[in-house]
Formats: sequence, structure tokens, C-alpha cells
Amino acid sequence: MEKINDLVLKGTFKTATYEQKVLSEYNNNPFIEALPSIFNEDDVLERFMVTPRISETDKKSESNIRYHILKRARNFIQPLPIHFEVERRLSTLIRRGYLARNPLDKTFLERIRVLHELREEQELAHKHIEDRLNYIRSTADSLSIIGISGIGKTTAIERLLPMYPQVIKHETYAGQPFNRTQIVWLKIDCPYDGSLSTLCKSFFKAIDDLLGTRYLEKYGYLNRVTSTMLLHMTSLAAMFGIGVLVIDEIQHLLHSKNDQEEMLNFFVTLSNTVGIPTVLIGTSKAQQLFKGNFRQARRASSDGAVIWDRMAEESEEWEFFLETLWKLQCLKTPTTLTNELKVAFYRECQGITAVAINLFILAQERVLFDEGNPEEILTPRVLKKTAEEDMQTLQPMLNAIRNNNLADMMKYEDIMINLDEVMLNHKRDTEISGRIKEAFKERQNTIDLKRKDIIESLSIEVAALGIFEHLSSQDIKTLSTKVVETYPIDVDVSKLKSEVIQKAIKLNEDKNSHKETAKLKNIETLPLLKLRNQSLNKKVHPYDHLKDRGYIKTPIEEFY
Repeated sequence: MEKINDLVLKGTFKTATYEQKVLSEYNNNPFIEALPSIFNEDDVLERFMVTPRISETDKKSESNIRYHILKRARNFIQPLPIHFEVERRLSTLIRRGYLARNPLDKTFLERIRVLHELREEQELAHKHIEDRLNYIRSTADSLSIIGISGIGKTTAIERLLPMYPQVIKHETYAGQPFNRTQIVWLKIDCPYDGSLSTLCKSFFKAIDDLLGTRYLEKYGYLNRVTSTMLLHMTSLAAMFGIGVLVIDEIQHLLHSKNDQEEMLNFFVTLSNTVGIPTVLIGTSKAQQLFKGNFRQARRASSDGAVIWDRMAEESEEWEFFLETLWKLQCLKTPTTLTNELKVAFYRECQGITAVAINLFILAQERVLFDEGNPEEILTPRVLKKTAEEDMQTLQPMLNAIRNNNLADMMKYEDIMINLDEVMLNHKRDTEISGRIKEAFKERQNTIDLKRKDIIESLSIEVAALGIFEHLSSQDIKTLSTKVVETYPIDVDVSKLKSEVIQKAIKLNEDKNSHKETAKLKNIETLPLLKLRNQSLNKKVHPYDHLKDRGYIKTPIEEFY
């Protein structure tokens, strides 16, 4: 195995720690025992509850400042039932994919040996890969996530994957040497031109960036035959025990008619022989890749296909999404979310997450500098005008969805959804929606308590430094409060502490300077103190100096 640069690994991997799992089949497998415990709904809720902070102070800022504050809404993520579904599928994919690839099992090393032999053979070796590995097959499941652009597919998977360490370094297991590097997940984008060669190079580069290796240089040079690169890719996936390979923008394969079949066959090979689970993410047009090929369609959705449609206007999740988003206003006059506004808002975004958030931001920007709307009120007319003028390029697609015009929708393959499949596979679980809503509201109610705890602990820690002699405990607490309220609740506490200390240093210096100035002014207003200082400067006793100036009299002369 190629030597890995530990300096590059720093910060991207963890050293393996093993724990017994609840399910017996997950034990005695170091690849699984090194993973975190199976996540519960609270873990996922915490991961997807991203509500930017907009304070009352922010809302009172000047228009040019608030224009920047509005952009915080871009980070808004609302937990939805489908996030829990995708997390469960991903969790199962990774763990069950490792069941047949236990590195302690002799078939694991046998598989790597066979792949190494194939690499040494001629360019046609890749065609025999399934035959050679047939007796040690370890079929893994695959998952397809299909949905319209902007609905949140990539955002969801990029929030879920980091819940697992990306690289785990094994050294010993059960008291025995076990030197191995495990890549839990790897995500790459399908090249825009649909080139299989470019995909392989992206794979090599992703591993190089992660481990500090040089596989792109070694296996991806210009005259390398694509089939050989595929074999090296398969070998590396097995050698590093990749838990799941995520391929985003899979619809780009449609741009390359020649490589399309070969690439899909490669995904099948990864699942059937090497046992690497794959997650294929794409827009609705990606469904065309699997039409007419039962084998590919079956492998692409062996763990089910998640059809991710837009939110329905009457659904609980849309109602809750809009209500939560609406609280992120940063205008002079908070606009109440009336039923009329709800109807107008949905009409202009059609329940598409990215479109809804952009519409919300752009509508506020429009009224922020509208002299005819000094109170900065959001109205249905403002929403309509914003959509028509600021989101003009989206109108043909939105009109096709809005009017359910299948003929027009065919022009925009990114928004095509198989309506029958949606009805069957993508019904919203109202019970789950209700639980999410209640849990989210409960979490929102506890945010203030959590923020107060952070403020208290920060205040105590900063005060305990003992370097701010001119600041009272209340001064430090006020600073801590301002800093904490500026950031989301999940920001790193060390970052907050650093900023509080910087502000405290400045305030301490300002107060010290103010006291020195006040002291000088006090001296100037008290002539006796001024004369005393003059006498000290002249090295004359203050008594003699004051007596010469007539401030001290001889008692006999004064009274007799």
C-alpha cells in the first residue's frame, strides 16, 4: 500500500476506537466497530436545524448593513421527513456494505490479491473482473436519490456524510497489529461531459486530496486506457475499504452516449463484486439512464429510490417551513404571514426549497430600498414583482410546473418527475412530520436557555483570566451576550471565546484611557493638587511651595 502522508491526514481522520454494537452481526468487524453508534432522530434533527440568528439590534441597523444581514437566510435548513429517510438508508448502506468485507476475513485479502493480479494483466483484464471475483462476491446495495434541481438533495447528503469520520486509521485490534486506513465515505461529482475517464481521475484526485497520495499521477495520466483506470479505481476502493461512494450529478452521463453504458456497468461491478455501496444523486432526467436496462435499474435502486419532489402547498412540512423561514425577516416592520401571502409565496416558488429561500431574500432586498414603501412591508404584489423581475430566468420552468403542462415540462428535463412514482413512493408521513414539528419547536424554545448557559460560562471563563482590571463582571457579561447573539447556536465555543476576549481587551483599554483622562482633568480642576505636582517636579517640599503661594499662614501672624 502506498505510504500515506500523515501531515495531510491531520485534521481529516480519527484513530480507530472500537465499541460493541447493539446488533450482533455488526460485531467482530473493525470497519463497523470503529463507526459511531447508529444515530437517532435527535441526532439528525440537530444536524439539520440550521436557523441563522437575526437579532433585534440587526433589525435596527442601517439599510446597507441589513442588506448583508439578509444573506444569512441562505444558510437556513429546515428538518424534513425525507432527511430522516435518507439518513436511515445511508446508515444501513454503509454498515451492511461492510458485512461481507470484514478485513479479518480471509476473503478480504483474497479479493485484493485477485484485483492486484488483474492490474498486472493486459488491458482486457477488466472484462474478466466479475468472473475472477465470482467465488468471493459481496453484493452491496445501492441507492438513487432523484429530484428536481434546488430541492436540497446535495445539501442533505453533505450534511449527513460528515456525521461519520471520513478516514479512520487502524493500528491494533483485539491486541493484534492491524495497520489499515479506512475511508468511510467518498463523494465525487460526475463530470459535466459525462466522460468516464474524467470520473476516474476525479476519484483518484479525491483520494489524493484526502490521504496525500499520488494516485492521479500514477494511474490517471493522459495515455492511460479508461478500462485500466476503472480497474485501478476498483482496486483502491477495495484496498481502502470505502464504505460508500457518492456520485452526484449523475444526469451528466446523458451527455456522453459512448461511456454511458460502460459507466453504469461499472457501478454494477462495484456493487456486485467489490461490494462498495453507491449513492447516485441526480435530477429527474437521470431516470432515463435506467430505462430499458433492468439490471442497471435494479442495481441503482436495490435499497430503493428516493424520489424527492417539491413540497405540496397543503402539506404540514411546507406550512412549517414557511413559518420558520418567515421569522428571518430583517425589515423595519415585521410583516405578518397572512393566508394571502402564503398563497402568493407558494405560487412564485412552487415549494422548491432553493427558490423559496431566494425569493424570500430578494423580496426583502426590493423593499429595503423602495422609497414608495418606507415601512418595508412585504406584500403579494412585492413577491410577484420580485419573481417576475429578479427571477426571470426561472419563470418558464416555474410556469410549466405551476400549470402542470406536461408538454412544456418535457422541455426542462431537470424538473420532470414521474408523477405516478411520486404518488406511490413519496407520500408524506404526517405522524413523522408532527413529531419533527414538535421536536423543532421544543428545540427552538430551549435555544434561549442554551444561549444563556453559553453566555454565563463564557463570562466566568473570560473574567477568570484576571487581565481586565478596568472591567466589571457586568461589562464582561454584556460583551459575551452581544457576541453570542451574533452567531447561530451551534457555532464553536472557542470562536466565541476568542471574539469576547478581543472585544474585552479593547474595552479595557478604552476604559483605562478614559480614567487617565478623567484623572488629568481632576488635577486641573483642583489647584492644590496642581501646586503639589509642581513642587514635586521642582524638587521642593510641597509645604514650602504652598506657603510661598500664600496657602499656608503662620498661626501667630494670622491670629494675633
